[in-house]
Amino acid sequence: MSNNQQMCGGEALVKALERAGVEVMFGLPGGAILPVYDPIIDSSIRHILVRHEQGAGHMAEGYAHATGRPGVVMVTSGPAATNVVTPLCDAFLDSVPIVCITGQVPYAAIGTDAFQECDTTGITMAVTKHNFLVTEAQDIPRTIRAAFHIATTGRPGPVLVDIPKDIVDPVNPRSAMTWYEATDADMDLPGYHPVTHGDPELIRAAAEMIRTAQRPVLYVGGGILKSRAAEALLQLAEMVQIPVVTTLMARGAFPDSHELCLGMPGMHGNFTAVTAMQRSDLLISLGARFDDRVTGRLDGFAPGAKIIHVDVDPAELGKVRRVDIGIQGDCRLVIEDLIAAMREIGGAEAQVDRRAWRSTISGWQEKFPLVYEQSEPGERLKPQYVLEELRDNNPADTIVTSGVGQHQMYASQYWKFDYPYTWINSGGLGTMGFSIPAAIGAKVGKPDRRVWAVDGDGCFQMTAQELVTASVEDIPIKVALLNNSYLGMVRQWQEMFYEERFSEVYLSEETPDYVKWSEAMGCVGIRVEAPEEVAPAIAKANEINDRPVVVEFRTDPRENVFPMVPAGKSNSELVVDPSQQGLES
Repeated sequence: MSNNQQMCGGEALVKALERAGVEVMFGLPGGAILPVYDPIIDSSIRHILVRHEQGAGHMAEGYAHATGRPGVVMVTSGPAATNVVTPLCDAFLDSVPIVCITGQVPYAAIGTDAFQECDTTGITMAVTKHNFLVTEAQDIPRTIRAAFHIATTGRPGPVLVDIPKDIVDPVNPRSAMTWYEATDADMDLPGYHPVTHGDPELIRAAAEMIRTAQRPVLYVGGGILKSRAAEALLQLAEMVQIPVVTTLMARGAFPDSHELCLGMPGMHGNFTAVTAMQRSDLLISLGARFDDRVTGRLDGFAPGAKIIHVDVDPAELGKVRRVDIGIQGDCRLVIEDLIAAMREIGGAEAQVDRRAWRSTISGWQEKFPLVYEQSEPGERLKPQYVLEELRDNNPADTIVTSGVGQHQMYASQYWKFDYPYTWINSGGLGTMGFSIPAAIGAKVGKPDRRVWAVDGDGCFQMTAQELVTASVEDIPIKVALLNNSYLGMVRQWQEMFYEERFSEVYLSEETPDYVKWSEAMGCVGIRVEAPEEVAPAIAKANEINDRPVVVEFRTDPRENVFPMVPAGKSNSELVVDPSQQGLES
């Protein structure tokens, strides 16, 4: 008996998504994708109707970050497709697995400037891992399977599938197709063969180089999380007793509470993490890409360090910094092999004596902690204090998302991340407005976990309308809005490097009224203006679980993020908090 079925392309698309294990998708219908929305009514897939297509993309990213499964976006053609370019680029730079399905004008109309037509595959080629223009209904199941395979294997990333309306519309003969249960999902991807296992000889050489290093540092990037390698990393670090720095994209990959954790390096990293890398004689880079925000001026970065670089993407090896040993492979698999290789040459007992290095690092930690001055009575709140209170009044496994700017840095600095997949932010692209939709996606993926979005007033005004989605769809996220009435990070740069010429960074102290705006979107709105109000407001927000909550914290606009490596400077020129300046020598 044959399991082959006759159906239209739209039905086949929805069925292919179900077969791919999709449980939820984020989208907004429109003309070209409309035929696909009809079979969604009868599907097991939950569809979340967003208020803007950019929000759909960031929700899919948040879902993927939190769950490790690919996020799915479905939107129509033209402006809808261009609206998802930003989240596609964001996902591309941060290696986030998402599958984006866009409607397209009928195949025969492509190139005629038809209504809501754009060259979606052309526009998105530079910001996707791969994209497809499907021309025949029969190709839909195979293409969807390939899209998920490409998005989730090797270096994860976004994949786009552009589908002309006529091959999914049941009234069009071109949409008729046969679902072949046995063979139709076969993939043909010549040339796509991700390498996951590292070269054994190189791994043995790396183990020997690590064994003899006097001042090594494990430089850990987001690839550790993408490969689910947090446990293996912990095992390696404890075996060789080497300190660990976690980049902005890797916060939580190694527990902040662990004695070997140095925290975040880079432009706004802490003194110890930045300086340990600068003074190291060996950097073991695991799933990191030597981003300019980490290295500072490249010719001044870790000048005495040899480099072991592990990355699943061979294009990253040697791209920015010459490597001594470059290992292509999945971080988890390579670390597991590296642990075995370390054991073969004596394990922990064979490591050189690094007590002097650990003592030096402990001295830096004691001398240069993160510091700030608490606000005086009547002054606006210090954002660092708000983050400390949020951290101390929430479970350790709370998922935190952030927008981009000062609040992002304060969140990464002052929250303690002891669990992987609890920190979700926009690293490579630095996308303002990321926080709220990403929090919605994370909450959908992990409904039993508490999710706080840390946002600034500049970011909030870009994507706040997605709180309507959260209210209507019963997704009770919580938002900590640090409102300093400025584009804070830009204001900081203008203060420090443009002689305090503040050009176009002041937003408004009075407009909008965030409490009223939040209430209008179906949320509970709370305003906090004094330090003694902070903890009670957080407690109140945590008690409300039947709708989203926005807590507006009125924060000090004069506060700057320290430490800071000025743009174009070496990491050795790190600027510490004014209270610590002069102690560096």
